[in-house]
Amino acid sequence: MILEQLIFTIFAFVLFVYIFFKMIKENDTNYIGVLIIQAIGIALNFIEVLLKIQLSPFFMVFKYMLGIIVPIAIMMLERRNIPLIQVLNVAKAKIYLKLGNNKKAKEQLINLVTKYPENYIGHKMLAEIYELEGGMRKAIDEYVQAIDINKQDYDSYYKVAELLNNLEKSDEASEMLFSLLNKKPDYYKATELLGDILLSKEMYKEAVNVYQDALKYNPLSFELNYNLGIAYTMLNDFQNARICYEKAADINSLLYNAKYSLAEISLIYKELEEAEKYFMEALEDDELSADSYYELSKIALIKGEKEKAIQFANVAIDIDSLKIAPKIKKDPLFIPILAKISIPFNLEASGQMQGKLQEKEIKAKEHLEDMFDITRNLSYNDIRMLKRNSYDKGGKNIEDKQNEEQIERE
Repeated sequence: MILEQLIFTIFAFVLFVYIFFKMIKENDTNYIGVLIIQAIGIALNFIEVLLKIQLSPFFMVFKYMLGIIVPIAIMMLERRNIPLIQVLNVAKAKIYLKLGNNKKAKEQLINLVTKYPENYIGHKMLAEIYELEGGMRKAIDEYVQAIDINKQDYDSYYKVAELLNNLEKSDEASEMLFSLLNKKPDYYKATELLGDILLSKEMYKEAVNVYQDALKYNPLSFELNYNLGIAYTMLNDFQNARICYEKAADINSLLYNAKYSLAEISLIYKELEEAEKYFMEALEDDELSADSYYELSKIALIKGEKEKAIQFANVAIDIDSLKIAPKIKKDPLFIPILAKISIPFNLEASGQMQGKLQEKEIKAKEHLEDMFDITRNLSYNDIRMLKRNSYDKGGKNIEDKQNEEQIERE
């Protein structure tokens, strides 16, 4: 017992002296708390010696925890370049964040990065707080500093790009995302954001390349297949667009937008039965139902089924008269049945599921509808020629490319 107390006293005192001189050297008052903790542990040992008693197991563990384990743990952290101020300031910052006091949390982290400018955790947490508060430029600055310290922080790369895009600096965001995907090509969110930016800038060929590269790592993603279909649609490459939409619809049977697009492509190719089938499926989507009934009415007119066309047109108007009525009045196809269509004087828009479609989806949808109007009077020979020309510059469609890539991987 006496030997154990002697060893503890020497060891604890050495650690105490080490922490004391560490405090002096670093000029860091955070170590005062550690010295107090150590002093409590040493005091418990002296009480045990002076009173000639043996502490209970609980107090023995408590004594070693305070006098030995805590200072050793601090030394081990510092050997890994994790200073005590980081541990304490980060802990305090997290507590303040839990309490909703962002100001105090920032003070702790600013104090940390001021003393240790190369502290990764401090910069990363500051960036997250600034982003939460809407200070996007400050957040970008902190994320950039975090990246400079930790080159493998791909999440911060993405965050910088996302914030730049929110600040309408799409060129800088694209550059950041291309750099990120060059380092980590399977980073899904980067592909998604970069693809959206390229589509919004009408850089459809570049978007195709980005989505095709991403599909190598995630071939069963219905979002990637669907977005690739949109890019091909805007390039008028309807053959490849159809392949992508079919894959997307196979992966997610509830992706009615893809089915609507497939229906429009079938219309362009004068495949009326196929188009009718897909439009009937798209009726399940509230936002697409009015348009689907309108398109079904056109198909019925083309097939000479006037009563069916009237029925579909009236249902479409009941769902969304503000959208459908002007289309019917404008389209000469409806002239023979216009008198039998119930167009109300006060046009009303549907209140169901408005705004669900994204801008890129709306553009692709409208493009397909316009292309059907343009190609409506083409002959079947013209349509066959359109199909033959609907390939990329290399003369291969997407299925050919994917098959070649699969063979190369094997």
